[in-house]
Amino acid sequence: MTLSEAQKHSLSTVDARMPELSQWCSTIFDFGETAWREYRSAEWYIKRLRAEGFTVEEGSAGMPTAFCADWSNGDGPIIGMYAEYDAIPGNCQAATTHRAPRDGLGYQAGGHTDPHSGLGIGALGGLLATKAAMQACGIKGGLRFTGEPAEKVRGSKPIHAAAGYYDGLAGMLSFHPFYMLPMCNTVRWDTHCGAAYAMIYRFICDAPEAWGRGGDAPIPQSHSAIRAPGASEALVQMYALSKALRESMLPHQGGWSISEAILTAGQATADNQPAGLAEVQYMVRVPTVEMAEQVTAALDRNAEAVAAMTGCRWERHWVCKSRPGLANHAMANVVWDALQQAGAPEWGDDAVRVAQEIQENLGQPPMAEPFIDEMSRLIPPQEAEAILRRDLPPSQLNSTSDDYTDMSWHAPLARFYIARPALKTAGAPYPNWVMNALGGIPETIDPMIRTAARVCAMSALRLLEDSTVRDAAMAEFTERTGGGVGGTNWMPPLCDYPPPIHFRWPEYVTTPRGMDWWIPSAMPDA
Repeated sequence: MTLSEAQKHSLSTVDARMPELSQWCSTIFDFGETAWREYRSAEWYIKRLRAEGFTVEEGSAGMPTAFCADWSNGDGPIIGMYAEYDAIPGNCQAATTHRAPRDGLGYQAGGHTDPHSGLGIGALGGLLATKAAMQACGIKGGLRFTGEPAEKVRGSKPIHAAAGYYDGLAGMLSFHPFYMLPMCNTVRWDTHCGAAYAMIYRFICDAPEAWGRGGDAPIPQSHSAIRAPGASEALVQMYALSKALRESMLPHQGGWSISEAILTAGQATADNQPAGLAEVQYMVRVPTVEMAEQVTAALDRNAEAVAAMTGCRWERHWVCKSRPGLANHAMANVVWDALQQAGAPEWGDDAVRVAQEIQENLGQPPMAEPFIDEMSRLIPPQEAEAILRRDLPPSQLNSTSDDYTDMSWHAPLARFYIARPALKTAGAPYPNWVMNALGGIPETIDPMIRTAARVCAMSALRLLEDSTVRDAAMAEFTERTGGGVGGTNWMPPLCDYPPPIHFRWPEYVTTPRGMDWWIPSAMPDA
């Protein structure tokens, strides 16, 4: 592939803006905000995009920490990119070579693990380089950049998709830091991520007097009178039943999982009152929507049973219902061509010294070449696909989990992975904080950001400038969906619920002590 003048211009722009991109990544990393509560991160992106000349809709599709930014250089195709910026509770880590939380916080606060801080800034760098090249070379068309909160619960993209934010795009570029082999410095080919359902089961004990036979009055000996077990007991029973249920559920093969998180528990106001409210969230990751529906039906039966046992009523509230991903080989080839031009990220002596210092701090002898070899190699999409398929039955079309999949039903999409820093092991695995720290230290994360920005920009400009490849990508999308959006093979959005923003999601709070995590950082850390 011969680079166009616009593509060459975009590469120069990325290099010129790398000091800014590095600083911006550190800013988002330090925010460490978690799902549905990414207030400062979203505010930062909105302010930055407006300063770069984009028109920005805040709170897109009813999500306070989402946005949609648009820029146009005249009539023409529109290319989509996006940022994610949510972190994970319990992973607070400073950008340093030893285990330490960020200043003023405890380990239970949010922290970037994948890291989405680098994901968003890598994509933003590609976006701004594309815009600069379009202006310099007079390329007509537009750019759309969406802010996608709550990816860790697959939150925003099903909602944005149902609201039409991806409709009409000529192509969507989906970048993610690598998180598993062989998906490192490559593009997904056939096997895209699968379906996922997430829901909150809420148990409310607001009529405990109705649980018994009705003859026991709470007075005069109310402390020893019969009373409803209440919402906490409902949550405990739901948790235990659903753990056991996994052994009997439908999906016995292929990549699938169910995980849970307790959001709210207790709410008792006195020692002789049953707990009035408890909530538990489930995330169901399965290859197909049919599997997700069957698991949900089983969870519903459990909720109904434990509610009856404990004197509660129950509610199910959706967090996400997302579709499995749709492949597009034409788009994958566009990005693979760009990735070959960009080359694998390069980690210099400064990054090696950081890695060696981490190893020394863990009591390990520093390695001369501390990073895994795969970080510096490219792997062709078809070769990565063959490795990925080794552990999957032939009938399984989708595997693993991410909500970019909802975008793939509205525009031709390529999903690609750029290496992030990862250390070679010499026996025992590294503690989780190591990967988190490497994702925030500029010397180790900047090479990924630079490469991702270059690939995004070159791919976007190829689609804007070359109608042949753009038409091929759209023709394949039309064929796979049986006619495009609304076609005979098209899977419509599953989202039939409002944004789940009103639950007790973990977040930062402001108190007379200042800003703190909702679990006070003064508490001893485990």
